[in-house]
Amino acid sequence: MTDSVQRVAVLGAGSWGTAYAKVLADAGRDVVLWCRREVVARAITELRANPDYLPGVALPTRLTATSDLESAMAGRDAVVLAVPSQALRENLTVFRDVLPDSGPVVSLAKGVEVGTGLRMSQLIEQVGRVDPDRIVVLSGPNLAREIAAEQPTTTVLAGRDAAAAGAVQRASSNRYFRPYTITDVVGAEIAGTGKNVVALACGIADGMQLGGNTSASLITRGLAELSRLGEALGASASTFAGLAGLGDLVATCSSPLSRNRSLGHRLGTGMTLAEAAAAAGGQVAEGVASCRSVRDLALRHRVAMPIVEGVYRVCYQQVPPQEMIRMLMDGPHSTE
Repeated sequence: MTDSVQRVAVLGAGSWGTAYAKVLADAGRDVVLWCRREVVARAITELRANPDYLPGVALPTRLTATSDLESAMAGRDAVVLAVPSQALRENLTVFRDVLPDSGPVVSLAKGVEVGTGLRMSQLIEQVGRVDPDRIVVLSGPNLAREIAAEQPTTTVLAGRDAAAAGAVQRASSNRYFRPYTITDVVGAEIAGTGKNVVALACGIADGMQLGGNTSASLITRGLAELSRLGEALGASASTFAGLAGLGDLVATCSSPLSRNRSLGHRLGTGMTLAEAAAAAGGQVAEGVASCRSVRDLALRHRVAMPIVEGVYRVCYQQVPPQEMIRMLMDGPHSTE
């Protein structure tokens, strides 16, 4: 595993992919951003901007863009996968033929595949044919627009091989972005996936004009649910108390910049899922799919996750938000 990452390809030019490409460029790396649409690549090249996803953000000259996948991958030390979680399998069937044979492969997607229950690192290993020691998962309190505005934040890079995580850590450290490393890939992925579901719940409560007590309760009990599931899958409880767990959860549940919280808010006002998604203007709220896949994992491993269950029922069974809250408040009594 290389100790030095200088040339990086970021595959996916959405808001988070673009923001992380900017992080790498501002850390002094040579970065190429692969864009599915030529018009986006042209805007980045000619205007130094990605107006569709990060309007008003000036992109550094070290960051170039292309819609040619093979060109983007040529001579790269590391690859960053920045496509939505439920589209990762389809994209990997194309990416795997041009992925480099060595160097870190970084996953930005937060999700569990619907149907299979596979985490993103498992998809990268199985479908992308990547050695698991090369896979590094990035997760933490990382709202793309705030990072693009160079507001200070921290994050976690989780890798089974500490050397791979460390190489990415050094490559992406700059004055406003500070990564830490851990080896608990399972915990980082379950925390990163589940926090979007809890953020939907907090948004629903906010849309119902419920107060701070309700939100704090959902965040705290939601964290307990995610920790239970993570531990059942072999994760460390300490991961859920750190940046990938509590840190990401607080940011996603409390910020109006969070797509999941915002979509939940619209559900809480009485919109249907289709109406709420349409109002998002094409931005993907990963928690909508994740409430299905996380619920399936919970049922498979017999882990009680009433908040996840409630969000699932609102999204897919047209249960009114008031019924979700009633269900949570009337559940069986237990110790904390």
